[in-house]
Amino acid sequence: MAEVKTVRFAPPAEGSSATDLVFRRIQRMPKGRLFSRTLLADLGSPAAISRALSRLCARGDLERIVRGVYMRPKFNRYIGRVRPSVQQVVRLIARRNNETVQMHGAEAVRRLGLSTQMQMAPMFYTSGRSRTVRVGAAVAHLRHVAPDKLQCAGSPVGIALIALHYIGRKGADDRVLSHFKAFLSDDDLAMLYRCKMPIWMRDFVRRGIHQN
Repeated sequence: MAEVKTVRFAPPAEGSSATDLVFRRIQRMPKGRLFSRTLLADLGSPAAISRALSRLCARGDLERIVRGVYMRPKFNRYIGRVRPSVQQVVRLIARRNNETVQMHGAEAVRRLGLSTQMQMAPMFYTSGRSRTVRVGAAVAHLRHVAPDKLQCAGSPVGIALIALHYIGRKGADDRVLSHFKAFLSDDDLAMLYRCKMPIWMRDFVRRGIHQN
């Protein structure tokens, strides 16, 4: 396994303004990569960081995507300004807030190949509060759900779990089971079986484990 390297920033230089300190730090970040203002918390007081971010945005050195989320502007010769996806922004906000975020059941069903319908506006389940996130003209809806629906979030097991919740007992037929078995490995099915779920879901998963 490759060694995971931790990025360490040098301590702030004495006598430097917050704007200078923030500018030096963001210059080391790739253009187009989102970051939270919490990454700059050691460079000054919250008020000083806010003023520095405002100045850098006004100068064009930074772009404010949503409240507390920024990036260095990135341009492409063919499409012009590169915009982050609303999914990227939601994931960063979730990490910043220590939230668990899971894709919506409708998207999970599509990932399993059981539907071809795309969501008009991205929707997510979250351990945080229900709310709407706007990124330019794009909108994402976050809906608070119980922890049972957030198990194994972001993994194939989590996708299968939330898809089964969305499909419901009446829709969980042999066709759905065949898609589950094609999507999940034997180990994934075993992990799914160990998740907390209603009895009917456990019986459904058990069929998949024992079916040849």
